[in-house]
Amino acid sequence: MNKNPKSIPKFRSEAEERRFWETHDSSSYVDWSRAERARLPNLKPSTTSISLRLPVTLLDRIKVAANKRDVPYQSLIKTWLAEKTTDERGSSR
Repeated sequence: MNKNPKSIPKFRSEAEERRFWETHDSSSYVDWSRAERARLPNLKPSTTSISLRLPVTLLDRIKVAANKRDVPYQSLIKTWLAEKTTDERGSSR
């Protein structure tokens, strides 16, 4: 598209670069017609630790279910939450 894109300035920090791209259109600086798809197989999503209070009987049932599947109960909780939120998102459309 843009045969002679503008040169990208040198940035002193990531914050400075972020501010630049928030106010400038990349199409003036990058020839997107020559872009290639990138694969980032080792990229891990950001996580946040939370504290969650559950009734003891519920936690016991979760642990039994996790034991039957031979997975840590925390992993099973994350899987179930991900499935439930995906189901909810799909049904709201």
